[in-house]
Parts: sequence; C-alpha cells; structure tokens
Amino acid sequence: MTRYSNRLYPKAGILVKYLNDFANKLKLKISYNTEIKSISKQLVNNSFLLEDQHGNWYTCNDLIVSTGIPIENVPDIKGIEHTESYGTMSLNRDDYEGQTVLILGGGNAAFETADNIMESTNLVHVMGRSRVRLAWSTHYVGDVRAVNNRILDNYQLKSQDGFLEKAFSQVSIVKHEGKLYVDFYDSEGRILNKTGVAPDNYSLRDPYDKILRCLGFKFDFSIFNGTVMPEKCPGKRSKYPLITPDFQSHNVPRLWFAGATAHSLDWKKSAGGFIHGYRYTARSLHRVLEWKNHGIKWKHHVIPQNQILNYITKRVNEASGIYQMFSILVDIVVYVNDGQAIYIEEFPSKLLDQLESYSGLPSGPTIVVNMEYGKTFSGAGRDTFHEDRATLDPSRAHISNFLHPVLYFYRQPVKVLERDYSLPKPDRMHHIVEDFLTKWTGPFSHLVPLRRFLEQIQGEDLRNFFSQSCFKLAMTNANLPRRCKEYFMQGSSLPGESSILEIAQSQNLLA
Repeated sequence: MTRYSNRLYPKAGILVKYLNDFANKLKLKISYNTEIKSISKQLVNNSFLLEDQHGNWYTCNDLIVSTGIPIENVPDIKGIEHTESYGTMSLNRDDYEGQTVLILGGGNAAFETADNIMESTNLVHVMGRSRVRLAWSTHYVGDVRAVNNRILDNYQLKSQDGFLEKAFSQVSIVKHEGKLYVDFYDSEGRILNKTGVAPDNYSLRDPYDKILRCLGFKFDFSIFNGTVMPEKCPGKRSKYPLITPDFQSHNVPRLWFAGATAHSLDWKKSAGGFIHGYRYTARSLHRVLEWKNHGIKWKHHVIPQNQILNYITKRVNEASGIYQMFSILVDIVVYVNDGQAIYIEEFPSKLLDQLESYSGLPSGPTIVVNMEYGKTFSGAGRDTFHEDRATLDPSRAHISNFLHPVLYFYRQPVKVLERDYSLPKPDRMHHIVEDFLTKWTGPFSHLVPLRRFLEQIQGEDLRNFFSQSCFKLAMTNANLPRRCKEYFMQGSSLPGESSILEIAQSQNLLA
C-alpha cells in the first residue's frame, strides 16, 4: 500500500486500485458484478446451492461469506421518513451552508459526518443512544477516533455544536412549516416539547433543517433461505451471525464467515472488524480449512528448545498478527521430546483447548504468547493519560498498561477454557514490561527477565557462553549448560576477542 499512497489515512479509492491490481497480478478467479440472491442446500449431497441475479447457479461444499455488514440500521421511530440516510446524504459541504443539522448516531460514521459539514453549518448536534466511547480510552478501534471528534472540542469549548444521549425508542420527528422538530414520549406516552409539557430549556426545542441517520450497519440475512439460515448473535451483537471460534456458523455446518462479518468473535475488543485486523483472521480461517480439507498443518516451526527465547523475541517485535489481533490470535510454544519445541504462529486463542484438532500438531507443556493491555486500563471514560500510566521497571512489568507481551505457561495441555473463552489460570506467568517504542529488545529490561522465566520452566541454564567459560565449567562441573554441550563440545563456540571478554568480565557475564 505504501507504493500507492504516502498518506496515513489514504482515500478509499486507493484501496480499490490496490485490490484491482492485486487481483489482476495473481489472475484471481473473480466474477464481478455478480450478486448472490439466494443460498440454499441441496438435499441429495448436502452441498450449498447459490443463485445470482441472472439466474446462474453455483454449488460448493464449503461456503465462505465475506460480505461485510452492508444493511443500514433504520430505527422504528415515528417520522423516520423525514430523515436522510448515511448512504444517500450529500457529501457536499455547500449543501449544508448556514443550516442547523441533527445527526442520529454516536459512532465514527456520525462523528465523521459532523466533522465533514461543521465548517458550513449554523450548528451541528450529534445524538447517540449512549455515552460517547472514545477509542483512546477503550483501545477499541471501532469506537470514536480522534481524527473524527473535532465536534467534541466545539462542544466542550463554548461552541453551539453539541453531543447528547437519548433513547431512540422514545423519539418522534415532526415536520412543520419546512422544519424538523424532535419530540420525545415520556413514560406516560405524552409527547414532550410541542405539547408544552417539556421544560422551557428542553435541549431539542429548536427545529432543524436536516436530520441525518448515521446509525451503523448490520449483516444481510435475507440471502439465506430457511434450510441454511444462520442464527443471529444475541443482544447487542445481533447485527452479526452467530459463529463458533473456528469462524463457522453456529447452526449450519460448513458455512463459514470471514472479514467484518466474523467480528462477533472480538467485537468491542480487538480489530477483527477492520482491514488491519481481519486480514489475519481471514488467514486463520484459511489455515482451519487447509487442515480440515487438505491435511496441511498449521504454520509452525520445529526448533531447539534453546532457541525459544530468540523466536519469542523475534515474534513479539515483528509479528503484526498477534499485535493487531491482541488477545484473539496468539503464538504457542509446545514442548516435545528430545529437546525440541514446536512454535505455532497466530493461532486463535479460543481454540487453544482444541489445538490438536485444528492444527494437526501434538500438544504438550505449552507457552501461550499473548499481547495484552493492562487489566484496568481500558474502558469508556477511563483516564488513559494519567501521570503514572506507564512503567519502565521490569520488576513491575505485571502492572504494565500499554500493549505488551504476556506469557502463560501450562505444564499440561489446556483442555478447558473459561466460560468467556479467556485463558485459564496458568502454572506460571510472565509479563514483558511495556515499551514506549514497542521494541522488546532491551538486554536487561526485556531479554534477561524472559530468559530467567524460560530457565524456570525448562530447569536449565540458557545463557550463552564463550569457549573460555565453557572450558572452565567443563573442568570444574559434571554437568554443562546446554549451550556448552551443543557448541563448545562440538568445537563451534565463540573464542571471544580480548576486548569483548574484558567487557563481559566487567559486566559479570562470564561464568
């Protein structure tokens, strides 16, 4: 993408060009301008049957739905026909010149719209159903981003623009003499404002020229017939299909969901509803199906146990998947026989109790490498800018607030997760202290504490030694550290330059 734009937030058209070039370069088999109108199942072989708008039919055994959430939410309120939808409203600022505008909604769509028109309007009010959730407090990228929230500055700094919360179920919109009035029903069903029952300082007593709906979107369930209709998530996640941790429909076998459609698994938590997150969950689904249908094991590396520290260090500093999809995708280290370990990349944490079934790899003593924020750091209204928000002390790594690696060690394979799919209590836990530069490479702050944690698990000395130190240990001890056995005794250890040895001696690094 950096070859297409140098902007931090490129225009949407740039992504379209990138995706077109990607499809053409790889000669992907894509049917453009094709709309699937219905999905059903054949009774004979239980395969899926799809029909497009031209009457063409398609069949498949596994169906992946990645259509996003394209249907606008339209609340059932009186007078909704007087409002303009997010999909059809004008984006031309001149069309709002001098007008008083109300925006229904409290998410990024509402605030982005307000930000776009506020320089032309008389004033803008944004009305949400609940308190505003700022992404810098919740650490959820789907909440209101700073790039969109200029109206909050205006609201708090004596402008007439404002934000308020009201229950939409009590809203009534009335058109009178070309203006739009917002009325509310009280608990007795009386309309407030126009009846004169409302206080004379009622917040929405003045009329609006336009009311815009920016109320989010939901999944389109209408393409499924009764035989394959996926269940909806309960409660506030009902805009998504209900799926299991392997991205499969809860009630329709072999119906899978990818992209923003699968965001129910990490809604209000991680980045699975957005391109920088679902590119990794989509890859996870690909790996699930590779093993299920083709017997290809999950991506992994078989490494010597003395290389675990190096692999973990490399991954926490370079791996984007576990960073963007924190607490949802994790790296896993499985100890096996003969001094070997299996390093598994970006495995869904909610499938940890079924590791063998979904990866094709053996289980055993396990380290889970997870990225986490502090337990009490995130939340609507939390002050994430307080003075002592960060620590540099490795001995206080467990109180780190910002995203940092946390290692969970289990002596036995994990067989049962918590009810909310969170990781169970480990036998040992290690926090790598948060870092302002997100570079966990400090020899004393990051690497030595990690090495000592691994030494406790493995019950052995994992330090590196020069040949002089190995020789001394060989002459004075019956048992040698693993590194001396594997390198010095094989004639491949470092002799050490005199200058390096002097520095090592001064730092008490030589045995």
